[in-house]
Amino acid sequence: MTPSVRKFALTAHVISSVGWLGAVAGFLALAVAGLTGQDAQMVRAAYLAMDLTYRFVIVPLGLAALLTGLVLSLGTEWGLFRYYWVLVKFLLTIPAIVVMLLHTQPVSFLADVAAGRTVSRADLGGLRIQLVAYAGAALLVLLVATTCQCTSRGA
Repeated sequence: MTPSVRKFALTAHVISSVGWLGAVAGFLALAVAGLTGQDAQMVRAAYLAMDLTYRFVIVPLGLAALLTGLVLSLGTEWGLFRYYWVLVKFLLTIPAIVVMLLHTQPVSFLADVAAGRTVSRADLGGLRIQLVAYAGAALLVLLVATTCQCTSRGA
């Protein structure tokens, strides 16, 4: 990999990874607002915004982070197995991507419900709590992956 291609790939990876982390943090804030909000219109807006954020920001950034990470690991001296932190990040990212893709439907379902009517505190309580829990867990995984790299000697 030429130095200019490596720099481009590294920049794309950092942007997509940091963007993914920030988008998940924003999603978590919306999920908490939807779960605890008192104003029905605000709750509806939160779930509609969550769906848009999920489909058009979180999923593309997560896939871009995975793809650019693989390009960097396989196209540079870092390799996928040479440094523990590269492998740990990869092993954290794969299940995060799978869970992320599996939760596209519940997020869209809740947005469809919110679009059709006012969501009360009793409506779909389990699903609403699940979205907060999964967003919190995803944020934790992404923070661990970031910390793993930042505390290694190879970073």
